Amino acid sequence: MLSFFKSKPVLKELLDGSFVDIHSHVLSGIDDGANDITKSTALAKSLQDLGVSQLVTTPHINYHIWNNSPEAIQLKLEETQKALKENKIEIPIRAAAEYFIDNWFENLFREQKLLTLKDNYVLVEMSYINAPIQLYKVLFELQVAGYIPVLAHPERYLFYHKNFAEYEKLKNAGCLFQLNLLATVGYYGEKITKVADELLKKGLYNFAGSDVHHKNHIAAFDQKIKIKNETALREVIKNNTFFKF
Repeated sequence: MLSFFKSKPVLKELLDGSFVDIHSHVLSGIDDGANDITKSTALAKSLQDLGVSQLVTTPHINYHIWNNSPEAIQLKLEETQKALKENKIEIPIRAAAEYFIDNWFENLFREQKLLTLKDNYVLVEMSYINAPIQLYKVLFELQVAGYIPVLAHPERYLFYHKNFAEYEKLKNAGCLFQLNLLATVGYYGEKITKVADELLKKGLYNFAGSDVHHKNHIAAFDQKIKIKNETALREVIKNNTFFKF
């Protein structure tokens, strides 16, 4: 009976110092994350203090909004690594990307090598308004090209909330799922938290990420989780050790 009334943990308490974060926007001035190098270093230091052991940062690549090149991302990574060293911030950091699924993306992975989380694992996202018409074709072709798609924050795609069978369909199509940790504390709203909890219950998540863009995201890690499936959440967080580098 006492366990029923046990207080929920604060989110940051679930990060024990071994968590490898695979989704963040720490590099400065190239997307909607940190807008200068000072904020980049501050975010990296905050993530380290929260219990993140390593950081795979993932700037957006979206032809219509953030048309970043691998070369530009690499330069920003090197700038950030230098700043971290100068400020004695020891968190290891490397860069991948968060790719927006559209027709342009299909052409991109046919023509050039993608920036991956590790090996052939690539982080992808789609519009919050509706799924791409050719979504399953793109996912199939991406895998034919040798990649494993990791879908960022599936709990945030509102058009799937009333049709949970689509989540199963995505998994059956070879898509892995990455939970945004802030969804567990209600940062994006109650509905998204409930969907995240249901996806945890069904065992559909593979990995987790912070998706940190700014200091408000960092502050939310001080909130208690609002989900029921805490054990499943802990297991998903633990899975991220796969990305250790």
